[in-house]
Amino acid sequence: MRRERVVVAMSGGVDSSVAAARLVAAGCEVIGISLRLAADGEGSCCSLDDFHDARAVAEHLGFPHYVFDAREAFAARVVTPFVADYLAGRTPNPCARCNQHVKFDLLWQRARELGATRLATGHYARIAADPASGRPMLRAAADPAKDQSYFLFALDAQALARTVFPVGDLTKAEVRRAAAALGLAVAQKPESMEVCFVPGGDAAGFVAREAPPGGLRPGILVDEDGRVLGRHAGIHRFTIGQRRGLGGGVGARRYVHAIDAASGTVTVGAAPPGAAGVVAREVTWGAQGPPPPGAAVGVRLRHRQPLVPAHVLVADAAELRLAFDGPGPVVTPGQAAVVYRGDIVLGGGWIAGALPADGREAARAAP
Repeated sequence: MRRERVVVAMSGGVDSSVAAARLVAAGCEVIGISLRLAADGEGSCCSLDDFHDARAVAEHLGFPHYVFDAREAFAARVVTPFVADYLAGRTPNPCARCNQHVKFDLLWQRARELGATRLATGHYARIAADPASGRPMLRAAADPAKDQSYFLFALDAQALARTVFPVGDLTKAEVRRAAAALGLAVAQKPESMEVCFVPGGDAAGFVAREAPPGGLRPGILVDEDGRVLGRHAGIHRFTIGQRRGLGGGVGARRYVHAIDAASGTVTVGAAPPGAAGVVAREVTWGAQGPPPPGAAVGVRLRHRQPLVPAHVLVADAAELRLAFDGPGPVVTPGQAAVVYRGDIVLGGGWIAGALPADGREAARAAP
């Protein structure tokens, strides 16, 4: 009887290595693939050392390993939009974009060409069956401290049906212990917490280098009454809710409230920018479909941010509008708004702006 062939996306880290090991132990025919995403010497992943670590794990566990060059697709689908978002006054989420367009799209195409029936990654997330339809649903990981379901919200039921997350039911400590028990050299390898293609975590510097001629938007810093407080070198240096590093001689503690990409004006205020709700577009819904108006849900607006209680105003294929049930967090255009019911991901979309108390979409939403 032919074993199931599964391609494992291998970063050279401990999570994907243990994911591969668990599939080998389950009797699967495993093929490891590493994606070359960034140019040599850039960022904190996809280095020659990472490829060496992934290949060493594959050899140790007895399955083949390949490296595919995905730099062109990664640049077009992740890096260029990353730069464009910052230049438009938004704060991008490249990890979720990479999952949507590269790891679970381009990589799946490679896996299918190799005759694989499923694609596995080392993400901390789980997949469950919808009780009503039997279709796959995305669930949060067993370990709340490591849960990565927020970054995977754009995977629809079709993508989830061909995906497996072998370490989603483990804690990070359990993953490291499993790697050590298997004699894997990556058992104690540190994990990267930075944007993988941005050297040193300096997003502003990266955007300044990659921006097209005339793309930077220098301008003025103003308070909520329109008084000019100073000048800045570009809106790509700011994000809604930012407090540190404002520069420009703003004096007392202030927070970024609005970014006007057209004029380069950054508005700051003495208190964090509040919001009554969130507006998101480019929406993806899971197996259960969009929740009805009035439904009580939890929404996460940043990775590792606690779920915010909210209720649905609008949820369809084009738009998501949620009203917070209490004081809301900072709403940052460009990030993802991911909707949960318990530990099930219902869906989500890309934040276009905040919903203020009067019910109109905030002017700080980037175009």
